[in-house]
Amino acid sequence: MYKMFFLFMVTISVQSNLFSQHKMTWNDLTDVTFNKVYSAAYDDFFLKPTFGSSVKSYRGVLIRVKGYFLDFSTGEDQFHLLSKNPMSSCFFCGGAGPETIIEVVYKQKPNFKTDQIVEVTGILELNTDDVDHCNYIIKEATSKLINK
Repeated sequence: MYKMFFLFMVTISVQSNLFSQHKMTWNDLTDVTFNKVYSAAYDDFFLKPTFGSSVKSYRGVLIRVKGYFLDFSTGEDQFHLLSKNPMSSCFFCGGAGPETIIEVVYKQKPNFKTDQIVEVTGILELNTDDVDHCNYIIKEATSKLINK
């Protein structure tokens, strides 16, 4: 009887860990420092991140995070961001830091409008070298609209 109970508890524990999502806050993403690095390809300097241990612990993990939806898509080229701040004060427009935006690669094209508050769920990737993408990327993403 005890063996059956133990096996049942282990199965439940493993399933909850496999399918659980880690809720992140924007504060979690501040465990990063930046250094200016020159790119010969662009003949310009870029901020190269060095991620701290707490951020690294989320790499490859299914996470959830809330923020402002930003749509920079042009035609067939889809480019979406999740931002800590609305468009008027985001990283590109308002001078916030690069740790305040996350590039989002959706499973299916979303139907949200810029500055709507959404909760995004997906796999977090950390990008240190590709200057054509954000430092934080959520892949295989889904989202839901959050009502204020």
